Formats: sequence, structure tokens, C-alpha cells
Amino acid sequence: MATKTLLNARESAITLNRLCCQLNEVHFPWNNSVIIGLQPRGTRLAEAIMQRLKQEHGVSHIPFGALDSTFHRDDFRRREEPIAASPNQMEVQIEGKRVILVDDVLYTGRSVRAAMDALQDYGRPHRVELCVLIDRRFSRELPIQPDFSGRRVDAIAEERVKLEWTEDFPTVLIESTAHAAKR
Repeated sequence: MATKTLLNARESAITLNRLCCQLNEVHFPWNNSVIIGLQPRGTRLAEAIMQRLKQEHGVSHIPFGALDSTFHRDDFRRREEPIAASPNQMEVQIEGKRVILVDDVLYTGRSVRAAMDALQDYGRPHRVELCVLIDRRFSRELPIQPDFSGRRVDAIAEERVKLEWTEDFPTVLIESTAHAAKR
């Protein structure tokens, strides 16, 4: 399997800072906004964003939740092996709030659609926005686009975008099975 580094930890730090600046510009003073990390991988990114907002931008409190959309997925019953869901951590009020859904990679849009369905179990937000670190353009199966994205990538179907976390920042890799098969 061939692997290429898309963002190293330093570049990820710069990208995360840019995302935080954009989020702070739109949501300051954060009194009507909530950050929801999509389980499992979006929660790590959401926590990193919240940490940077507190450290670099002086934001004192942001309501946070972690949402698992496993049972709302349209492929839930199509899999042969059972899917294990992560526990929801939704002790936040979203009714009438501006909700920022955070995920690591936006690919087909199906996970985000499932998350929006799952979110309805907790109330009706005023607005829902999507924040992703990586936007895999040209791969959508549903008309879902991010409001905030760190980096846009044109990856083919045989490539997988993967985040490897080291301390506070991820290294973003593209793994290709196509190149390995051609060798």
C-alpha cells in the first residue's frame, strides 16, 4: 500500500488554527453555539478545535457533545458483521442553538446525513453547520458540503484519507491500494 503525507503535524496545526479563526469569527461570543463531534473520529478533532479556541482565542466555555449515528446509517442493516456503536455524550441543549457538527473527513456525505438524523433526537437546532478537516471533493453521493473545511483533496476511490494523531495535531495521510496493486 502506497502512502503519501498530505499534511504533517506542523501543517495540521496551521490548518486547525485557520479553522478556529473562521469559527471564532462567525460564532463569537459563542453564547448560542454548540460543538458536536461525530463519533468516533470527529470527536478528537472537535476536542482539538475546542482546546485551540480556549488557548489561542480566549473562548472560556463552549458546550460540547459527542454523537454516534451508527443506528441512523442507511447501510446499517446491509453489513454482515454487527456494528458497535460508541456511547453518545449529549448532555448539551441544542434546541434553538447553532450546532457545529465536526468530523475528520467528508467523503460521500452519508455519515453526515445520518448524524443530522440522529441530531433530531435531541431537539431542533436553529442552524446546523459542518466543519471538517479534510473535504474529499468529487466523492459525494449526497448534496452535503462543509461550511468550514481545512483542506480540500481530490482523491480517487482507491485512495483512503487517514488521520494519525500525535499529541495535539494529526498527520494526514493518503493511502492508495491502486499503486500497490500495480507493482
